[in-house]
Amino acid sequence: MKVLITGAAGFIGSNLTKRLLERGHSVIGIDNLNYGFLRNIEFAKGNPNFEFILGDIANPLIMNGVKADVIVHLASQKIPRYTNALRTLEENYLMLRNVVQKCTYDKTKIIFASTSDVYGKNPHIPYNEESDLVMGPTNVKRWAYALSKMYGEQYIIANHDEYGLTYSITRFFGSYGPNQNLTWWGGPQSVFIEKAYKNEPIDIHGDGLQTRTFTYVDDTVSALVLCVENEKSNNEVFNTGGKSGSEISIKDLAILIWRLVNGEKSEPRLNYIPYSSFGKYEDVRRRVPDITKLRTYFDFKPEWDLERGLKVTIEWQKQFLTN
Repeated sequence: MKVLITGAAGFIGSNLTKRLLERGHSVIGIDNLNYGFLRNIEFAKGNPNFEFILGDIANPLIMNGVKADVIVHLASQKIPRYTNALRTLEENYLMLRNVVQKCTYDKTKIIFASTSDVYGKNPHIPYNEESDLVMGPTNVKRWAYALSKMYGEQYIIANHDEYGLTYSITRFFGSYGPNQNLTWWGGPQSVFIEKAYKNEPIDIHGDGLQTRTFTYVDDTVSALVLCVENEKSNNEVFNTGGKSGSEISIKDLAILIWRLVNGEKSEPRLNYIPYSSFGKYEDVRRRVPDITKLRTYFDFKPEWDLERGLKVTIEWQKQFLTN
């Protein structure tokens, strides 16, 4: 198959590119390199089955003349923790609109990267694909990202109903691993690894008791490949999460990373930062997926536990760290 990946030089995009090429597919990657890096796709340089286009998917002309069997739309703005929400709302819509119009015109399937954040403040754990999506107040900008993804899901399904667009929607839960962005953009684990390596206090937002379920990128990519290759995924929504029991508090994640980097006997240094220090902000206390649907449709089994995945990730990230 020929697969177009938006955000191909980013974290998940580069890992997906590698897997698809290994499986004999052709890949066209598009990235503006705002958050991705050419180093992430260096392995594909010279591969006749890979083509890279430097450009912004928010530009509707960027895909002119490009044909693919499937478009995996990964490019996205994320939670505006420190920035204005307008860019998240506008760019996520513009990029999705352009991809959907391309898919509709070419009769190409879209695989849309959604997020566990769409479940918002729903207190009923674990979340399955039919769970309610519960947002906080509109004057808290943290919900802009979740709302952009909720809109994206609705927009895709509406285009399916109206124009026959074929889709799969994947809701990612806490992906991490090699090629992850090394800032908060990449998730707390990225920043925690750097702080632990430099023996600096790890910043914990809030009390640190909020939990997340983390998914090693190989498991995330395995789920995406199933959506690319298997028609049973057509017009379905799937949670994509890690092994059962991989829920962990942010505080415990920091302690685990500190000890994996500095040894079991090293005392972690934690610095608690109130949410009020970066504006009006809300966090979610728990985030746990039910991946029964993915298991049932494809016999999907996540292979990576958190500690094993973090060890590999830490070894990869060390190349970018200096004392």
